[in-house]
Amino acid sequence: MTIISNHRPLIKICGLTRPDNALACAHAGADAIGLVFFEKSPRNVSIEQARAVTRALPSHTLTCGVFVNESLPFIMERVEKCNLTAVQLHGQEPPELVETLAKEKLLVIKALFAAKKPDFSDANLYSAASFCLVEYGKGVLPGGNAEAWDYGLSARLNTSNPLMLAGGLSPENIAEAICLANPKAVDVSSGVEKTPGLKDMKKVKSFIRQIKSA
Repeated sequence: MTIISNHRPLIKICGLTRPDNALACAHAGADAIGLVFFEKSPRNVSIEQARAVTRALPSHTLTCGVFVNESLPFIMERVEKCNLTAVQLHGQEPPELVETLAKEKLLVIKALFAAKKPDFSDANLYSAASFCLVEYGKGVLPGGNAEAWDYGLSARLNTSNPLMLAGGLSPENIAEAICLANPKAVDVSSGVEKTPGLKDMKKVKSFIRQIKSA
């Protein structure tokens, strides 16, 4: 299951924690909302928080749970209780987990990194994924750590899977990043925030506007 436009990349705003903020992002043009289930993240949400967010969203908005090296039961509990339509695996998960989740009719996003494993050369192992998300992967947390990188490196990804670009994206660099990587989707979090988990709607709208005009 993928939702890809020929006109612009799919837009995922990640790390939401509040229903009203998530709904505002959806109304601004976000196609997907990301909810982080990783305790060490400042954007970590409980099942109850995530459920409140997904209930507030329009039915056409993709709801994506972000997981790091979690078990299938842990993931599926949150899929079912929080009405998730997509799963993002942001650790060193085995290809078999991607395949199992894909069989559950979920959109599956698998992260690959320029600076650590699994790296771009591992893309062929995750052919069952709906998207391969690429970022640099250097930092304390599994995510982009707000660091921009050479987005043109994503051209090394040898896969037929659609590309989702992430890591240090912002309203200021998204147009150039799209030109360099030509992604089918983009994923932003800290680049459009006031504080961790709370998005700045002026930045969100500027980010989306830049994508639509790129």
